[in-house]
Amino acid sequence: MMISSKKLTQLSVICWVAVLFFQSVQSQLQVGFYRNSCRRAELIVRNAVRDGINKDRGVAAGLVRMHFHDCFVRGCEGSVLLDSTSSNAAEKDSPANNNSLRGYEVVDDAKAKLEAECRGVVSCADILAFAARDSFDLTGGISYDVPAGRRDGTVSLAAETSDLPPPTFNVDQLTQSFAKKGLSQEEMVTLSGGHTIGRSHCTSFSTRLYNFNGTNSQDPSLDATYAASLKQKCPQASTDPNLVVPMDTITPTISDVNYYRDILANRGLFTSDQTLLSNTATASQVNSNSRSPLGWKRKFAAAMVKMGRVEVLTGNTGEIRANCRVINS
Repeated sequence: MMISSKKLTQLSVICWVAVLFFQSVQSQLQVGFYRNSCRRAELIVRNAVRDGINKDRGVAAGLVRMHFHDCFVRGCEGSVLLDSTSSNAAEKDSPANNNSLRGYEVVDDAKAKLEAECRGVVSCADILAFAARDSFDLTGGISYDVPAGRRDGTVSLAAETSDLPPPTFNVDQLTQSFAKKGLSQEEMVTLSGGHTIGRSHCTSFSTRLYNFNGTNSQDPSLDATYAASLKQKCPQASTDPNLVVPMDTITPTISDVNYYRDILANRGLFTSDQTLLSNTATASQVNSNSRSPLGWKRKFAAAMVKMGRVEVLTGNTGEIRANCRVINS
């Protein structure tokens, strides 16, 4: 079948438009975005993260989680950093975030130093993306290039945190939640590995110990010895909301694949962790990641970069906050 030269020209134009559109979307965020406008931006953030981790190792997990919680609500535009006001409950004070996100002071420290050096240049959303990368790297992960150029949003609503996947989700619910953000099932499994560092409040999983699916008994998928250990740390009669346990039973301050090895040993802390074994494809990925420390770290870096592009504000949209906790007046 012959195609006329006119149709070939039309096809070429369509292809070029598609390529240019894709390039424009990709070029909105750029590696080295602050190279000319604030040369030391990424170094300043890294130093603030290192100082924060030196004071409290748990801050690293807090910053990785905060970037995830930012991107899943309104996109990666720093709305999770905004404080509530007398007339508005912000994301950080929602049940999903309140008392569980850590590291705000690290972002504040980095922002103050950046404002002193390059006033009004570096966004809070980019600070958070850099800080998450540095937290992963400084806890035994790897470093990776973070495309930047995000701008800060001006709205933060506690009610919108319903987009965050809770620790009770099963594998199908997790897959759908991540798909809504343009992330694949494999990327969901990869990013779940962020639970390799950090801690959880007992309230996030206590039903697995004492009232699984309304049965007044423990989740049968939990390793019995692990369950007994958790019950010691999280007594059923306790009313203390501040009781916490490590997410990773072996190396809770190191970014490694022991998270996946825990799942294979039925020591996944959340339902949303252990459920990864209930699906053939995700179970295969858990197995693969458990055997490939460097492979998982590379996949995690790539997935973080992709997640960091979700619904970003660029160009003239949004603003560059002077203080990450409040919108500019």
